[in-house]
Amino acid sequence: MKYQDIDKEVARKSASIYIPIAVSVGLLFYLVATWIGDYPPVARYAGSGWVTLLSLIVSMPIVTDKVKKRRRSKV
Repeated sequence: MKYQDIDKEVARKSASIYIPIAVSVGLLFYLVATWIGDYPPVARYAGSGWVTLLSLIVSMPIVTDKVKKRRRSKV
C-alpha cells in the first residue's frame, strides 16, 4: 500500500471519529444552554457553534494520533 493511500485511510477514519465527537459536544452545549439558562437564541447558536469548533480543534490531533498508532501496529 502506498503512503498516500495509508494517509487517506487514516484521514477518513479519523474524520469519521472526531467530527461526530465535536458535533455531539456542540449539541450537548446547546441542549444544556436551552434547559438550564434563559439565554437568547443567538447566544445559544453562537455558543454551540463555538464549542463545536473548539472541540473539533482539540479532538482532531488527538484522534488522528490514536488512529495512526493503531494503523502502524497493524503493519
